[in-house]
Amino acid sequence: MNISPSEAEESLTAIQEMVRKTQRSISSSGAYQFLIIWGCVWLVGFLGSQFLPAPVHGWLWLVADAIGGALSAFVGIRMGRQVRNPAHNRIGKKLAIFWLLLFLYCVIAVAVAWPVDGKQASMFIILFVMVGWLAMSLLLSFNSIWFSLAITAISLAGYFLLPGYFYLWMAILGGGGMIALGLYIRWRW
Repeated sequence: MNISPSEAEESLTAIQEMVRKTQRSISSSGAYQFLIIWGCVWLVGFLGSQFLPAPVHGWLWLVADAIGGALSAFVGIRMGRQVRNPAHNRIGKKLAIFWLLLFLYCVIAVAVAWPVDGKQASMFIILFVMVGWLAMSLLLSFNSIWFSLAITAISLAGYFLLPGYFYLWMAILGGGGMIALGLYIRWRW
């Protein structure tokens, strides 16, 4: 099959337009809000883990996670109301159940591996979150798979190479990275 240069250029233009439409669709869906919410949770939680004593930063994480969960539920419900397609609402419910089950399995894995220190527990949670992100990427938007792989690599590098600064590393690069990605998706896509 021979394709002329003009046909190849037309096909490439059509592909690029589809990528732009997909990016605009993701941006306008509001999904970037979850990145910003959880980036803030990670930023605050990991900064607390780096600089506050153990009992205090444990409570900080509990409060930050509760606020992040409540905000995520609020955003998810609000986004679901904007969708009039019952199939999309079912998908949204399935995604919520997926994340709840993944959280449950993460808690079980930490319990099975117990005793673990704070950094190990953090890595378990990070790895489970990234597995969830990878699953969502494979189902919804393959391009975001690279971000989850990058955060996984950054997390492992901080864990193994900078153990004394791991929490600070994760606050800035993990939490800050998610916030930056959310803002990038919102304003540039």
